[in-house]
Amino acid sequence: MLLDAAQDLVRRHLPPTSAAEAEQAIILGVKRDVELGWTQIQDPGGTFAEVELFKKLHGEGKIKLRIYKALSAPGKEAQQLFRNGPIIGADDYHLTVRTLKLYADGSLGSRSAALLQPYSDKPDTSGFLTIKEEELQPILQAALRKGIQIQTHAIGDRGNRFILDQYEKAMNAVPKAEWKIKEPRWRVEHSQIVNPADIPRFKKLGVIPSMQPSHAIGDLHFAPSRLGIARLEGAYAWQSFIKSGSIVPGGSDAPVERGEPMIEFYAAVARKDMKGFSGEGWHPEEAVSREQALRMFTIWPAYAAFEETLRGSIEPGKVADFTVLSADIMKIPEMEILKTRCLMTVIGGEIVYEAK
Repeated sequence: MLLDAAQDLVRRHLPPTSAAEAEQAIILGVKRDVELGWTQIQDPGGTFAEVELFKKLHGEGKIKLRIYKALSAPGKEAQQLFRNGPIIGADDYHLTVRTLKLYADGSLGSRSAALLQPYSDKPDTSGFLTIKEEELQPILQAALRKGIQIQTHAIGDRGNRFILDQYEKAMNAVPKAEWKIKEPRWRVEHSQIVNPADIPRFKKLGVIPSMQPSHAIGDLHFAPSRLGIARLEGAYAWQSFIKSGSIVPGGSDAPVERGEPMIEFYAAVARKDMKGFSGEGWHPEEAVSREQALRMFTIWPAYAAFEETLRGSIEPGKVADFTVLSADIMKIPEMEILKTRCLMTVIGGEIVYEAK
């Protein structure tokens, strides 16, 4: 098993993806997304070459999905974004590129997520950080001055504390008068295992915990052994974040997870696996209400993309993006949510998918 950067030892020997293959992959991926009911995806990480493909396919009318694209950092993509500035609302608000994606640590499943204490089921490791302060600070401080949003992958409690510390250090280092955007809305992607003492820091710093409910229903089968019961208190703590004053945009982490909105909505409100199972110490009080879950997949992601006045709710003055479902997920029994299907997807007032 090759973890994180070690994958490059193999990846560098694989033949590159052709332009035609890349286009076909995007078209097929977008087709699946709109059939599931997504009207926008927030794509964390990638290159300007992908941005150009999105532009081309939007221009040719081959894809209709709105895309909020982050570029991988550190590296040449970040430097180009700093040099040229963000792309906001291109192709009639179908494409925005204003964000850099960084990584603070690895994953819980591979025990590469950085923990404050050793893994309960492998005491000889606490995981590891994947970036150093001296690499991060120039990027973070430049982002504040250039008006670039930052989103950083952090899974473990040490990874989350580290990136909060780094965000705070950069914000203190750059005078607020030099911030191009007064409310930068930096994000932590996953915020999966967080020491309870660090949860209020997100709101204090204006940092958004961007979380994926399906992680909690997959990880419940191994996270207790990885972490021990005590550390589950700050794991997948959606309700604690909300009560602390944070908004919690919901995602799917596809293709790590299946990328299906009904699975994510169900996971958020049930906090059980797809068979209705929930394990010991899994903190059912961290589940969210259905209204909160609806916000997690509508107005809160719009806010996290600086688009809350453009989309995220159905009201006059906003673009007509909405989804018609086969059942009322605000009222039906929890398990019925998983059987609910998308009947119609509308983007900008155009029906882009309709079930046969």
